[in-house]
Amino acid sequence: MYRLGQKEIDEVGRVINARRMFRVGDPKDGHLQECVRFEKEWAKTIGVKRSLLLSGGGTAALMAGLAGMGIGPGDEVIVPGYTFMATAAAALMVGAIPVIAEINETMTLDPRDVARKIGPRTRAIIPVHICGIPADMKKLTALARRRGIKVLEDCCQADGGSFKGRRLGSWGDAGAFSFNDYKIMSAGEGGALATDDDEIYERASIYSDSGAAFRAYAGKFTMPIFIGFQFRATEIEGAILRMQLQRLGGILADLRRIRARFVSALEGKPGIRFAPSNDPKGDCGVVAAFQFACEAEARAFAGAGGVGGWLPIDSGKHVYSNWDPVLKHRAGHHPGMNPYLMPRNRKLRLKYAPDMCPRTLDILKRTVFVSLNPDWKAAQVRARIEACRKAAASL
Repeated sequence: MYRLGQKEIDEVGRVINARRMFRVGDPKDGHLQECVRFEKEWAKTIGVKRSLLLSGGGTAALMAGLAGMGIGPGDEVIVPGYTFMATAAAALMVGAIPVIAEINETMTLDPRDVARKIGPRTRAIIPVHICGIPADMKKLTALARRRGIKVLEDCCQADGGSFKGRRLGSWGDAGAFSFNDYKIMSAGEGGALATDDDEIYERASIYSDSGAAFRAYAGKFTMPIFIGFQFRATEIEGAILRMQLQRLGGILADLRRIRARFVSALEGKPGIRFAPSNDPKGDCGVVAAFQFACEAEARAFAGAGGVGGWLPIDSGKHVYSNWDPVLKHRAGHHPGMNPYLMPRNRKLRLKYAPDMCPRTLDILKRTVFVSLNPDWKAAQVRARIEACRKAAASL
């Protein structure tokens, strides 16, 4: 969370005073339509026809996206080895099997390894725009189109980011977003799915609302209603996010300005090498990413006074080798619900190993992130840049 204040308080107060917190309601009865309004505003922001606000965070958005694409048992989904475990877990939650692929030095999914990892049962690819860094959506979507594979963008750490002038989440068949406490926009929790595909939207809507059979809006769907989960957002969530969306442009502008200042001041200085970017202008500016020849140099730089850096290998959550429930096939609350044990998945690629993506592990050990804050004053930015310059020069 970056910025939160009176605007959100006032809008939530309106919802409470209206005494209409359930997302479904009639405006003639005083219902404020906060969720519906946010969905329209978010779809316009991303540049797609439809969006769906969900209560279950980015994980729910990923699950709904995969369900919307018809992904299930017998299918494989390619995910990067550097992402929060939810990317792989979402595939398992719809009954599919995640196949883990390498990242490259941009910190995002490597299109060349994706091409190698595509198999006869691959049905979807999930590029992850980790830390607001855009994946190469041009190469990945072209590859997917050639092979008849769906693309679900994991934009959970990249709310509002872009690639080649188009918003992240609009390149693939659908995009999943997160609004929990650690994201660019926040309502404490929640997520959204964005898509131009009516079939994906309808199936995802039904999947995410166990009461869809009793909703008036479902009468417009062409798809038969089935039993789904319960990921309905509340009007309070919608109210907060509508105000957060008003802040988004300013947050991104300030983050990008600070990141650009780091690059202009440090690029070419002794010991400095920034991680390559698929699109520096579209990068959200959440971090400045430095890369080094070895782990020892990276740790020396990160630990130097005033740098405040951290190595992604130390995350403990975002590195595939730390995903014990995935690596050890512990999925589902009941053996019959465990995709690794489902008959339709027996011939899929079920074997994992902690060293299965060696390039990913190497890159994560040699990379240092310096997290940026859009509210840093000019003096704070200068001080952090100078600390980085001195640390790199001393290596």
